[in-house]
Amino acid sequence: MPRFAWFIVLILLLSGCGNPAPETEQFQVAEALGGASDAGFARATNPREFLFPQDHGPHPEFRNEWWYLTGNLHAEDGRDFAYQATLFRIALQPEPIDSPSAWRSNQIWMGHAALSDLQAGKHTAFERFARQGAGLAGAESLPLRVWLEDWQLQQAGGTGVWKLQIPTEEFDLRLELKPASPIILQGDNGLSQKSRTPGNASYYYSIPRLTANGALSYRGETLRVNGQSWLDREWSTSALGPDQQGWDWFSLQLNDGRNLMFYQLRRKDGSVDPLSAGSLSDERGLRQHLRPEMIRLTPLKYWVSGNRRYPIEWRLELEGEPHPWRVSTRLADQEMRLSVTYWEGAVEVRQESSGDLLGKGYLEMTGYD
Repeated sequence: MPRFAWFIVLILLLSGCGNPAPETEQFQVAEALGGASDAGFARATNPREFLFPQDHGPHPEFRNEWWYLTGNLHAEDGRDFAYQATLFRIALQPEPIDSPSAWRSNQIWMGHAALSDLQAGKHTAFERFARQGAGLAGAESLPLRVWLEDWQLQQAGGTGVWKLQIPTEEFDLRLELKPASPIILQGDNGLSQKSRTPGNASYYYSIPRLTANGALSYRGETLRVNGQSWLDREWSTSALGPDQQGWDWFSLQLNDGRNLMFYQLRRKDGSVDPLSAGSLSDERGLRQHLRPEMIRLTPLKYWVSGNRRYPIEWRLELEGEPHPWRVSTRLADQEMRLSVTYWEGAVEVRQESSGDLLGKGYLEMTGYD
């Protein structure tokens, strides 16, 4: 999933004067992602062997890394919610800082969390930053633990069950996540090429379906919730090319057991980059790699926020499917207004001709001009 731009923005925020860059500068990331300042970091250049559970943990030799969870939840009182919880690691330099101080670190962490109350039409987002020093944030492999202050993702020893806790000022989400599908290595056996330049790629895998059960404390109530979640793991050093501008990323969990991931990379001239890619999988694992010519995405309806437009309803035509799908949101305003601004929220999938509900999922977009 091409979420690599956030890291470059964060590096600019934290290595400068500490003040957020103007919005017009925040999306000028193509040059920074071209690899010119990547000396000393590892690059994703060839397929590698993945080892689990070790690879659920950190890869500090790469500049950027993230643990990304999204999901649709149903509460015991009948209400529907959706959430995003992400922990990002960013290395400011390749080597650890040689200092006796516990506060000195070459690693910075950022967290994004959001909750969509779909019946009430309310979307809330939060952001945190911390250095890795003094135990404020970090990641450990065996057993897995990734944390930013009291936001935490961990894996129960030997069970394969993930546990998520995200307390914020407006909600507190605690989930137990049990994998209901195999790990999917995206791209070329986990090597996900994002632009033509060698090394402008990531190592990328997904667990497309995790059964979620837990509790949501929200507006003075604590509700039991259940549903489906999606986990994406990705690490890289550089990715974008100079002719690339943005993306649309879909993760769809269909009622027939299939899972579709597709990211559409957009060029500055408005065309779709031929390195756009995805996968179609089921409970047995990977069924098909998806190339851009196998999917046709047509925006049908836009939502406008300031000078940004986001397509919140799409026609999706998938090779081999007899009928087009409609992918649309139940809540238009799921914009993440944080240090970087983007749209990320819950969507549903329906058959265009009949209106039958085919599944649910998540959509992430950078704004259109």
